[in-house]
Amino acid sequence: MTAAGSGVLLRTRGDAVVFRFDRRSTVLTVLTWSAAVTLATLSLTLGRFDVAATDVLRILGGGGSLVEYDVVVGNRLPRAVTGLGVGAAFALSGAILQRIASNPLVSPDVIGVNTGAAVGALVVLTVLGGTGAATVFGALTGALLTAVAIFAISVKRGLTGYRLVLVGIGTAAMLSSAVSYLLTQADYRRLLSAAAWLSGSLANRDGTHVTTIGLALASAVPVLMVLARKLRLLELGDDLATVLSGRAGRSRVALVVLAVLLAASATAAAGPIAFVALVAPQIARRLLPGRGALTGPSAAVGALLVVASDLVGRLLFAPTELPVGVVTGVLGAPVLLYLLARANRIGHTG
Repeated sequence: MTAAGSGVLLRTRGDAVVFRFDRRSTVLTVLTWSAAVTLATLSLTLGRFDVAATDVLRILGGGGSLVEYDVVVGNRLPRAVTGLGVGAAFALSGAILQRIASNPLVSPDVIGVNTGAAVGALVVLTVLGGTGAATVFGALTGALLTAVAIFAISVKRGLTGYRLVLVGIGTAAMLSSAVSYLLTQADYRRLLSAAAWLSGSLANRDGTHVTTIGLALASAVPVLMVLARKLRLLELGDDLATVLSGRAGRSRVALVVLAVLLAASATAAAGPIAFVALVAPQIARRLLPGRGALTGPSAAVGALLVVASDLVGRLLFAPTELPVGVVTGVLGAPVLLYLLARANRIGHTG
């Protein structure tokens, strides 16, 4: 273990794996996660059926009436936990892709992963008439098949961030046409279900959705910790990254696969929630001076952003609820315009 600037380096024997703990990044991550969990806990008490905080603890402990148990444990708790996980997964995916491409405008939305998930989910909802777990499976399958297609085209002559973005934009455009076609062919009842899913929503979440996003994060986070050093090196460019560590191409592919799996699982669990993957890493970057570790803070900001947006959507026009994707879209659009204006002003996209 050695000190390194504002952080600490932990090295395994032979320096096979190096973990870097940045103090400022760690503090920001802890504070933001605390705020996100606090807000998620508060959301258990608020809604059409208000529950006192003391009663929530009693209900979670097995007490309370059947109605209270259904409201808190059956409805609000899976919604809150899914929101935390989905926000973290989207933000991690966006942080990885933005750092690899050295472009703040890159996100899973841009490279077509979310659109692929939408096609898969719509096939289940509008063609097969499935719901629940079948929709989750369809969205996950659609996203992964889309990623395979993008990789097959992008990896020729080496996978680069620029080529990945161009191929992703083209793929997303074609898949958007497929989404439109499926919507025009759906009957009225299935069209309503499809429209609700496409808006990105945490309503009616259950154990299937919690398990989907929980397994994704449990699998991806340890791998990302191992690859964190590679991610920082790839920001310097393939040539320099290869000189410093070797096998830059393999590291890039592994990280992109990780980002795709996170985005696919988040979309499968809650639908294509807009702008979280784009905005959360940019907020984290601006809260951290210098070039500290961004993946941890980005995940925390993403979780906070989703649970806060969901709470706003539930309460702002009560008793009518706005899907969380609508709220994040309203919040994220100005950030996107700011990034575009900034990129135009300084003459590049970084």
